[in-house]
Amino acid sequence: MEVIVQVIASGLTLGAMYAVAAVGLALVYGALGMLNIAHGAILTFGGYAAFYVITSLGLPMVAGVAAAVAAGALLGLAIYVVLVHGMLSAPAFETNIFIATFGIGMALENVVLKLFGAYPAAQPLALDGAVAVFDVFIPVRNIAILVAGVLLMVATAWLLTRTQTGNAIRATAQNRAAAELMGVRVRWIYAQVLAISGALAGVSGIMVSSLTNLSPTMGGDPMLKAFIVCVVAGLGNVYGAMIAAIALGLVEATAQYLLGVRFGLATLLVLVILTLIWRPHGLFGRTQVQRL
Repeated sequence: MEVIVQVIASGLTLGAMYAVAAVGLALVYGALGMLNIAHGAILTFGGYAAFYVITSLGLPMVAGVAAAVAAGALLGLAIYVVLVHGMLSAPAFETNIFIATFGIGMALENVVLKLFGAYPAAQPLALDGAVAVFDVFIPVRNIAILVAGVLLMVATAWLLTRTQTGNAIRATAQNRAAAELMGVRVRWIYAQVLAISGALAGVSGIMVSSLTNLSPTMGGDPMLKAFIVCVVAGLGNVYGAMIAAIALGLVEATAQYLLGVRFGLATLLVLVILTLIWRPHGLFGRTQVQRL
């Protein structure tokens, strides 16, 4: 029983963490049709923003979270202003933006390296202590990540379905031309989508660094896991990404327990291959892609 509780707790923690990162990635692809390769670097920047505000400025933890959200949102807006706005009408937009965001991601990693150095640092937002569940001690930080992940998923679903902005995002994703005819300011919606995605990445940076450590290259692994989640769910499917993230988190935790830590990622990659063979458009995707 203890082993089952431990595996489930670990899997749900991983799933919640992957969900926050994957939802931001899926949201951008669903609305704009672009894969933001800089997503992992924005995640890293958010983690370090919280670290700087708490350790260097001496502000409380709430300010650290706000700094991570603000840093991520501003970087998302910057990507829209610097890259997307000018490239959006180009014939090869998806290819061009893929390459451009890859370059932006590398640049952001080097900025973090220059500002904070290459040595790992502990995330001050990582909570200490543990809670006993069926004789298994679950770290408080894991519980906090799970709760935060669920709240952010609920908030994202509410935003997309219950607000005017969410309706505009879904309308733009389904048919940009029709949305423009209805008076939707499509480019402003794109900017908001990238800002929301960046804010989610910033929070995800806190989650990742709470479980591991801060480092300039820490965004690579969660970016890969978020991409795996999106492929399995179906690129651009936000709700599918939420479900797939939790499921894959549980699968990874189970594989790590049964086969060893080294086989966690390998198991996920095998699942991606099987998904692409069986359902090329993802488990929740359709033959004709309907984003969001």
